[in-house]
Order: sequence, then structure tokens, then C-alpha cells
Amino acid sequence: MALRDKIAEAARPFLEPGEQVQAAFPAQTASSWLVLLGYIPFLLTNNYRCVVATDRRILVLDAGKLSTTKPRSVIRTLPRPTRIGPASGLWYRTANLGEDLRIHKRFHGDIAAADAHAG
Repeated sequence: MALRDKIAEAARPFLEPGEQVQAAFPAQTASSWLVLLGYIPFLLTNNYRCVVATDRRILVLDAGKLSTTKPRSVIRTLPRPTRIGPASGLWYRTANLGEDLRIHKRFHGDIAAADAHAG
């Protein structure tokens, strides 16, 4: 099962009845380059987020420090017209989701899909 599918499935308890997931991907709060100083500094400063774009809104979910696919709580809800991208580079950095988040290039297609449905 793809990472985006795992996130979409795990986010079901946070969705309203009838709400449909259009895109889902992980993000993180700390720069991956911090690992060059050691894994401990990265682990202490990083938090993973699950970003879920639905037909009604965008959810930013807290996934904790160790998991990228198991959301634990809703951090914020954003209006559906919110644009996330356009994404570029190896690690796209954005503040459009209410905090400084980094999203790997592997998920730039998911960002484009979410923005395409933003209306």
C-alpha cells in the first residue's frame, strides 16, 4: 500500500461524514539536513505532519516524532481554496499550511493534485 493511501485511510476518523480525500501526503517541520549533525538533534526538533486535502477542506494532522502515516490529532483546518504549491526542489518548504513545513519531491505530484482541486 502506498504511503498516501495509508495516510488517507488513517485520517478517516478525522473526516466528516461523506467527505472525500483528494490528496494525502506527509510533511515534516525540521530540515532533513539537520541529520548531518546527528539523528538526536533531528529527532528532538522534528515533528511529522499528515496533510489531507478533501473536497471540503485541508487538514493538517499531527503524526508525532516517529511516524509519517499515523495521525493523532488535528492541528489545523484550512479552507479548501488554500494553495499549497507550486512545489519545487528536493525539499519544498512552505508556510501556506499555517506553519513552516517541508515536503519531499516524491510528493510534489500530490501537492499539484491538491492544488488542482482547490478551485
